[in-house]
Amino acid sequence: MRRFDTYCVLITGAGQGIGEATAHRFATEGARVLVTDRDPSRAERVAEAIRNEGGSAEPYGCDVADPAAVVAAVERAVDRFGTLDVLVNNAYASTGDPVRFEEYDDDSWYLDFDICLHGAYRCIRAALPHLAAAGGRGAVVNIGSVNAERFLGGHAYSAAKAGLASLTRTLAVQCAPRGVRVNIVEPGTVRTNAWAGRGDALEHLKDHYPLGRVGEPADIAAAVVFLASRDAAWITGVTLPVDGGLLVSNLGMNRSLLEQ
Repeated sequence: MRRFDTYCVLITGAGQGIGEATAHRFATEGARVLVTDRDPSRAERVAEAIRNEGGSAEPYGCDVADPAAVVAAVERAVDRFGTLDVLVNNAYASTGDPVRFEEYDDDSWYLDFDICLHGAYRCIRAALPHLAAAGGRGAVVNIGSVNAERFLGGHAYSAAKAGLASLTRTLAVQCAPRGVRVNIVEPGTVRTNAWAGRGDALEHLKDHYPLGRVGEPADIAAAVVFLASRDAAWITGVTLPVDGGLLVSNLGMNRSLLEQ
């Protein structure tokens, strides 16, 4: 029996990148996956690919900034598959920094929070009654970022992801008596469409990772699936960096010292 036979999994931002890889990974392990994305055509493409591989998936257009759309997505998962066992909060926004902090405008600042943090809050709020009814196998896996842990650019994005890490810990305690585990994965640099046309930058960044490469979406998907599975049944409130050793190293400073 595969780890997720009879499970239903809802993934936000699953039309590409980490979300897409995670949807495929869950499906190969038996899950029925609701592939949600702000762009319905991307969700349809991923769901169709999963079905063509013999998996079970259905697309659904959902913008996590819209509370009604979030509730509708959760209801769709339950109506279609009869249960909701796992929620993966993967949707994100990263608007980038102005040259000077005082040049931030409110709309840009709030956008990152509305998707990265408030979007996850909306999804958990809507999904939690169903996760709690899942017979002890309910799980939330949030997708954070190493930006929550140190300065790597993106003030609003980093602050929103830090807030998501804190929410993960507080919810883990509150949800534990209801049989729901809540954990967060913090990826380092991952080769996704966000880096399209910037292959030279990725090639340079790999030198900052002790394991000698940037991440692939499948690296993050493997960690998410583990935390959602019964193999992690006694793990909750954990922040799991999946970052090639970035957070425990300072290779740039080390090289500078060796050059002296």
